[in-house]
Amino acid sequence: MIHVIATITLHPGVREPYLEVFRWVTPLVRAEAGCIEYVATIDVPTTVAVQDGPRDNVVTVVEKWESVEALYAHSAAPHMVEYREKVKNFVTGVKLVVSQAAF
Repeated sequence: MIHVIATITLHPGVREPYLEVFRWVTPLVRAEAGCIEYVATIDVPTTVAVQDGPRDNVVTVVEKWESVEALYAHSAAPHMVEYREKVKNFVTGVKLVVSQAAF
């Protein structure tokens, strides 16, 4: 199993419209072969000293996939192509971490 953390930085004030598109694509992604988990998250304000944020213009997507091959197929899925087109004017940057359990 692989874990994916996608940090999506948005233009100011567009998080809700972005999340509307994400709500549309989520069930399609969860139905993909190899998808174990797929969820958009937003920062929670805390007093934890090492926390960045909260970041009002960031959505963090937490994903789990059975394999890297399943992730590749996900990236090429028609609904993901459509999703990227729908959100392109909301997004200023994406950082991706793909990892696996160390033990």
